[in-house]
Amino acid sequence: MWLPVLGLMIGLLLGLMSDLRVPEEYSNYLSIAVLAALDTLFGGIRAQLQKTFDDKVFISGFFFNILLAAGLAFLGVHLGVDLYLAAIFAFGVRLFNNIAVIRRVLLTKRTNTQQTEKN
Repeated sequence: MWLPVLGLMIGLLLGLMSDLRVPEEYSNYLSIAVLAALDTLFGGIRAQLQKTFDDKVFISGFFFNILLAAGLAFLGVHLGVDLYLAAIFAFGVRLFNNIAVIRRVLLTKRTNTQQTEKN
């Protein structure tokens, strides 16, 4: 479980220390890619806490989510419709859902541990 978080921290540090600028026309694609990556990361943490983690599902989900979201954004640009907003909404909902489940699982584990210590 610590490896994805470590990768996220290293990526954030490298991104903040570099002077790399993304052209404005690619900002929609980048926002979707970041949301897809965060959704996959928190989904992996959720699966690990629920003891259902599968690395093949994690890796394939990561690339599939990014490709699907980027494809929607690309199609939307060519159709003149902001389809990337649908992907942002979907990944945002999933992201908050995963965070809520992680919070509940951690609170349940903490409560169970405290009750066990009392007995």
